[in-house]
Amino acid sequence: MLSMGEVDNLSKRRLFKRSLLIVSLSQMFGGAGLTAGITVGALLAQQMLGTEAVTGLPTALFTLGSALAAFSVGRLTQRYGRRLGLITGFGLGGVGAIGVVVAAILNSPLLLFLSLFVYGSGTATNLQARYAGTDLAETKERGTAISIALVSTTFGAVAGPNLVGVTGEMATFFGIPELAGPFLLAAGAFFLAGLIIFLLLRPDPLLVAKQLAKQEKHSINSASLSDPKANTKGVFLGASIMIITQIVMVAIMTMTPIHMQHHGHDMSAIGLVIGIHVGAMYLPSLFTGYLIDKVGRLSMAIAGGIILLIAGILGAFGSGHNLTVLMIALALLGLGWNLGLISGTTLIVDHTTIHNRAKTQGTVDVCIALAGASGGALSGMVVASSSFTVLSLTGGLLSLVLLPLVFWVLREKDQAQK
Repeated sequence: MLSMGEVDNLSKRRLFKRSLLIVSLSQMFGGAGLTAGITVGALLAQQMLGTEAVTGLPTALFTLGSALAAFSVGRLTQRYGRRLGLITGFGLGGVGAIGVVVAAILNSPLLLFLSLFVYGSGTATNLQARYAGTDLAETKERGTAISIALVSTTFGAVAGPNLVGVTGEMATFFGIPELAGPFLLAAGAFFLAGLIIFLLLRPDPLLVAKQLAKQEKHSINSASLSDPKANTKGVFLGASIMIITQIVMVAIMTMTPIHMQHHGHDMSAIGLVIGIHVGAMYLPSLFTGYLIDKVGRLSMAIAGGIILLIAGILGAFGSGHNLTVLMIALALLGLGWNLGLISGTTLIVDHTTIHNRAKTQGTVDVCIALAGASGGALSGMVVASSSFTVLSLTGGLLSLVLLPLVFWVLREKDQAQK
């Protein structure tokens, strides 16, 4: 813990900008690590097991792993600060990625599934890092701070899928199965992200924020503490928005490579579509974060739900042979997720205090990860028993659940003000 004197001598504003810069730098590498499982995880499982019914399992497993990691990282962070939590998560993610490569070499499905579970720690940590930039942010700039961290992920996240061919060729050269190549990239990316946090994230922004709160003798978000009922509703709504958008996005995204493969698209085309999708998940963040701060959290959450509906309809009824249609559908899917994630995350930060924030954030991310795991696991079963059209349309319609949730909170707020 920082001493009182050290906190007194720090410029909160300067430290906020520095912490956000360092987190953003780590996110560039973390983004490259998280896309390996998205792009080729399902294809690797299909190749090993020879059936489509289990192609949703890789996403489910690394999402379940991310749930456990989110819980652990959240509690580590609450007690010891952002730095230790992020370093631990990224390190485990790198170990899991190496395990996937070994599993591919040995053709061991059991090791593959175990390694994907551990690999999920990296994806959870990459997502948890978005909170680190808000510890010292003012209320009016929290959405923007979250978005800056997310947009930095774009550089690695877009590059990752588009390096599928290159990493596959490199893996083949060394006698490693082609589909394991992206996980070599993921291992190095996660280890580098953790190293950046280890070396540069000093002093720890969460520990500094705690010290500042002590000095001021009240919580940074004391308004929420005076109204615990409003606090609970805000956390519930923020979590619900992120959970619904996660289910829809993961379910459709997971089966898109299989859907494209059925329609004759090669690995380069699949990498392009997933790269565009991941880019749309993160690249609009600066713009959407600004809108969330200016227009409002709830308004942009509604916009995200409508965009996800359009993406689902387009994916369901567009031609699987038409690469342009697939690119647009997956781009909209990413954009809708982006709006849901940033608006939901900002609501969580708004309705927690510095003394319970990290633990609450970890718990919420567990729910998000479990929702993603469910979407990933069920997506393969739905497509195997029906079609990608049914999956995509169902996902789009599910996003409409956001509307009554938001209107319920708005009505409660109006009644409280009367």
